[in-house]
Amino acid sequence: MVKKVAFLLADGYEDSEMKNPYEALTQNGNEVVIISLDKGAVLNGKKGTISYTSHLAAEEADAGDYVAIVIPGGKSPSVLLENEHVRSFVQKADQAGTTIAAICHGPQILAKAGLLQGRTLTSYPGIADEVREAGGTFVDKEVVVDGNLITSRTPADEPAFIQEIIDRVGVAAY
Repeated sequence: MVKKVAFLLADGYEDSEMKNPYEALTQNGNEVVIISLDKGAVLNGKKGTISYTSHLAAEEADAGDYVAIVIPGGKSPSVLLENEHVRSFVQKADQAGTTIAAICHGPQILAKAGLLQGRTLTSYPGIADEVREAGGTFVDKEVVVDGNLITSRTPADEPAFIQEIIDRVGVAAY
């Protein structure tokens, strides 16, 4: 059975934090769905080396359809976090125990959605205070797993981040 993984994405994402997990998950047979503010939006990374087209608007997405959600960093999370549909999507996924993997600035969405209280995680060090203000415990490690949350700091941590996601999601059966 093919497993569906959602990527929450807006313009200004960190290119490699989208590209590398996306490719790893699709190569393992998972169906990847890009969710943004608007369906059909062409989304460009910070470096402009790659673009993706969103499959769904956040208001159309049902958290129950996905085995995991991946939130790349860069400037994308700051665009998405003010959207009530994005926040509701991650809140419902968290309530269901769905894997949520956020790297770099990705945890900003989780903070805004009120999901960090009592959780231990990592992020881009520059947002450590935001993590703490949202009730989370910040640790400076390449990857941190706390229940259904997987978090990492920067593109340098991608190998460990991707491996944790794949370990959690598994390889899709054909």
